[in-house]
Amino acid sequence: MSFTALVLEEANGKVTAALQRLEDSLLPAGDVTVRVSHSTLNYKDGLILNGLGRLVRKYPHVPGVDFAGTVERSDHPEWKPGDRVILTGWRVGEVQWGGYAERARVKGDWLVRMPDGLTPARAMAVGTAGFTAALAVMALERHGLEPGAGDVVVTGAAGGLGSIAVALLARRGHPVTASTGRAETQDYLREIGARTVIDRAELAQKPDRPLLSERWAGAVDSVGGATLASLLAGMRYRASVAACGLAGGSALDTTVIPFIIRGVNLLGIDSVMAPMPERREAWGRIVRDLPMDLLDRMTTTVGLKDLPELGSRILKGEVQGRVVVEI
Repeated sequence: MSFTALVLEEANGKVTAALQRLEDSLLPAGDVTVRVSHSTLNYKDGLILNGLGRLVRKYPHVPGVDFAGTVERSDHPEWKPGDRVILTGWRVGEVQWGGYAERARVKGDWLVRMPDGLTPARAMAVGTAGFTAALAVMALERHGLEPGAGDVVVTGAAGGLGSIAVALLARRGHPVTASTGRAETQDYLREIGARTVIDRAELAQKPDRPLLSERWAGAVDSVGGATLASLLAGMRYRASVAACGLAGGSALDTTVIPFIIRGVNLLGIDSVMAPMPERREAWGRIVRDLPMDLLDRMTTTVGLKDLPELGSRILKGEVQGRVVVEI
């Protein structure tokens, strides 16, 4: 049997992408084979499609860090043909072939059963970005964030992770401030739940003193760098920042003062190796708290052939909301 996939090749340090027809025998080792119906585009996918970050070490390579589909063959006791499944993380699409293909083979221990009420297309409208946003909201709540505590800020709010974080937090009753560098997205951000929209420049400069006025009851940050330093200095007493990304840089130039004077918490959010109970809880939270009509409005559907161009655009911050890839 054979299948179509988007295949990355490397020559002279340059990575190129093209649709190819491949034999099933080339699929990686694993005990479950999935017929993939949908995937998605995340920031990490953009890096991989452009050969950046040394995330892929061996070519040819099939990218796509997420997929949803139906089990075709299984040697794993938990899965049988016909089961609907979701995969995010586990370095699929990085160290082994991923979801930009009609067929994928993985370890059954990595799969999550698709919750009732969720379609494969909507599961991938959520994808790693939305799954990470759910983990971030869960972490903030575990560390004391409750409705009524005050304003919660989301940086990179018009992107995939930020959009779903805004929608989830608003649904939980939090007044959400959306930080974005794209003025044209203000109406979109208010539509999905933001009460206030601010220009990212307000938070983009390293603070000139260790502590700023107590402004934020919580924060979901996908930017990092000076923005994260600014957030930490402006958090309320014992409030938390969930750090989810580094679109603005990986360096963090700050002091210990917010931590030891205000008891601020910096929470690292890793979605790649998240334990299975937490994964199931996050997907359950998504089905319960994320309005599906909002999810549909923030979603664009594309094909495999569109990914090379979109992979460059997402790195430039030119992709709004979520992108579903229909295989």
